[in-house]
Amino acid sequence: MNISTQAAEIKSPFNLPNALTWFRILMVPAIVVLFYLPYTWADPAACAGFAIAGITDTLDGYYARKWQQTSRLGAFLDPVADKLIVAAALVLIVSKDPRWFVVLMAIVIIGREIAVSALREWMAEIGARGKVAVSGWGKIKTIVQIVGLSMMLFRQDLFGLPIYRMGLALSMVAMLLTLWSMILYLRAAWPELRGSSRR
Repeated sequence: MNISTQAAEIKSPFNLPNALTWFRILMVPAIVVLFYLPYTWADPAACAGFAIAGITDTLDGYYARKWQQTSRLGAFLDPVADKLIVAAALVLIVSKDPRWFVVLMAIVIIGREIAVSALREWMAEIGARGKVAVSGWGKIKTIVQIVGLSMMLFRQDLFGLPIYRMGLALSMVAMLLTLWSMILYLRAAWPELRGSSRR
């Protein structure tokens, strides 16, 4: 096998990391359907679907790095899948719990995702994408967010524990981490945003 063939395989969009990303996207309508089914097991099933989708977010990145199976399609789809699954979960939660602070949490989290995505796209256009790469705070935020939203989708007490309220508390922490990580990204990009270093 020559070098060009190996490079083509590495860049191929047909690989396990991309398959996991597609799985995460396909889980969005599945979670919606499960969430609204009139059965006692529907909420736990929606929770499980969201949690599994969250785990695949870690796995696809891990295998892409380990096996060097990167592709432009994967780089595009991965953040899209992440934002779709989180936005869908937040919309579902708000549809059943429209209290002002739950709505505010959803607006902040979704708004941050839109803002940071726009920032990264703009930074990529000027060749400074590395300045707003995913940070440690961003990874912590993602973990807390997945756990919190999973518990809120579960919606039932378990072994006497108020799972929904615990999930709400974690999701509020995730909201604060969301704001903090956005501030860090904006600080890193600020020299470019104010035009102090032009290209």
